[in-house]
Amino acid sequence: MKEHEIRLIPIGHIRSPYQEKFGIPRQAGLADVAAEIVFDEPFRVREALRGIEEYSYLWLIWGFSENFREETDPDGTVSWAPTVRPPRLGGSVRKGVFATRSPNRPNPIGLSSVRLTGLREDPEKGVVLEISGADLLDGTPVYDIKPYIPYTDSHPEAAGSFAERHARDRIQVVFPEEMLCQVPETLQKGLLEVLGQDPRGAYEKNPGYEYGMAFGGMDIRFTVEDDILTVIGVTTDGEHIK
Repeated sequence: MKEHEIRLIPIGHIRSPYQEKFGIPRQAGLADVAAEIVFDEPFRVREALRGIEEYSYLWLIWGFSENFREETDPDGTVSWAPTVRPPRLGGSVRKGVFATRSPNRPNPIGLSSVRLTGLREDPEKGVVLEISGADLLDGTPVYDIKPYIPYTDSHPEAAGSFAERHARDRIQVVFPEEMLCQVPETLQKGLLEVLGQDPRGAYEKNPGYEYGMAFGGMDIRFTVEDDILTVIGVTTDGEHIK
C-alpha cells in the first residue's frame, strides 16, 4: 500500500481559562471549567452543527500545540521515545507511550471527551460551541468533533490500570474568602477543582515553595505542605491581593 502524508487543518480553536500548561487537569472532565470552540473559516458554518445539540458530550480531536516534536532521526523520520514516565507513578516508573496519555507522542494528537453546554451566535465569531470539562490550553487547535455515543463509547467495566487507581487523588484546598471573592463567580468552582488535583508535577513537590498558576487572566499563588494547598495571593487586573 502506498504511504502518503495526511495534512491536518484546524477547524477551530479552544478558548479556555488555561493560559499555560501548568495547572491544566491531567484528563478531561476532572474540573467543571467552561470553555468554548471558536470555528475558523471556512468551517464557521451553522449547518455543519445541525443536530449537535441532541448530544450531551462530544469527542474533540486536537493538537498538542505546545508539545510538537520537530526533531528527526538521520533517516528523516520523527524522533520519538517508546516509553514515558507518568507523573501519577511518581516519575520513576516507565510505561509504553501507547499505554499512556502522555503528550510526548510520535504524532502530537490528543483526544478529549467534553460536555456540550450550549451553542450561541456571536456577531464576530459566528456560531460558538460552549463546552465544559476540557483539559485544553487556550488557543489549542481542534481538528475534528464527533458526538459521544453512550452505548458504544461507555465501558464502565473496563480496566483502567494506574490511571484508574489515581483517578480520585485530591488534596485539601484552603482559599481565603477575601481572595476567592476576587475570582469571577463563574470560575470559582472550576478553579477550586483544579487546585484540589494538585497542579504540581511529579518532580516539583517542594514543601513551602511558592507556586504560581495562570488561570482566567489571574495569577494564583499558593504553597503546598502536608497535602494541604493554601492560596496566598491572587493577582487580577494588575493588583496583588495578599
